[in-house]
Amino acid sequence: MPESTEFPPFRLGESRFDQGSFYGRLRHFLDVIDPRTLFVSGRRLNECMKLLDQFKNGTLPPGVTNGQLWKAQKIKQAIIHPDTGEKIPMPFRMSGFVPFGTPVVVGLLLPNQTFSSTIFWQWLNQSHNACVNYCNRNATKPTPISTFFQGYLGAVSSAVTIAVGLNVLIKRAEHFSPATRILVQRFIPFPAVGFLSCRNVLVLHCRFTAWCVSVHSAWRCLLPSACSPKTVRFTYRSWSRRSLLLHTARS
Repeated sequence: MPESTEFPPFRLGESRFDQGSFYGRLRHFLDVIDPRTLFVSGRRLNECMKLLDQFKNGTLPPGVTNGQLWKAQKIKQAIIHPDTGEKIPMPFRMSGFVPFGTPVVVGLLLPNQTFSSTIFWQWLNQSHNACVNYCNRNATKPTPISTFFQGYLGAVSSAVTIAVGLNVLIKRAEHFSPATRILVQRFIPFPAVGFLSCRNVLVLHCRFTAWCVSVHSAWRCLLPSACSPKTVRFTYRSWSRRSLLLHTARS
């Protein structure tokens, strides 16, 4: 495939894919969560950042292709926070959400969980979500750390309460057969995780765009479709690497 087709002319800070179509937004999303960026070395990251700085300053050396620039931007956006300029810890990057989040999801769905294991997996899940949300926050406006801590405590306590409470109710439901009881218990983590992930970010960020990231971590696809163009533009500017679902839901 010719590079002119695979890699369009480079645009600093913009998506490589057409954001006016569902397919383009899907490809952008897949690019954002690409786990290969987790294995980029510090040396390679510095090379990418230097290349982008050269493009910005108009000092690109001859022979640099659009493909090299798009790949450099992908690596930088996957690792460096756009507001703070600092590295995002590997487990809390969007590209690390699947490899680091999957074991937690498996733990939440383990059968025959005890009281202690239910509390542990709900705590671990909400802790991971809170760290992802904090590390990918909009840092243009400082927020007191106490706000994040209060939101985290509220999310963990509520998740544990919901999960444990539902388990107790199901076990006391005498009209359920043993097979039905086991089946229903398997789905208990979904309402607890979904509701509390939304609440977690609402408290931590108090922004609709952050809420979208929360839903991404809980339900992947649950998002209101009535998003105004102004909201979409703001979300893309602030979360272009991390909240593709806002764009996808409008298709």
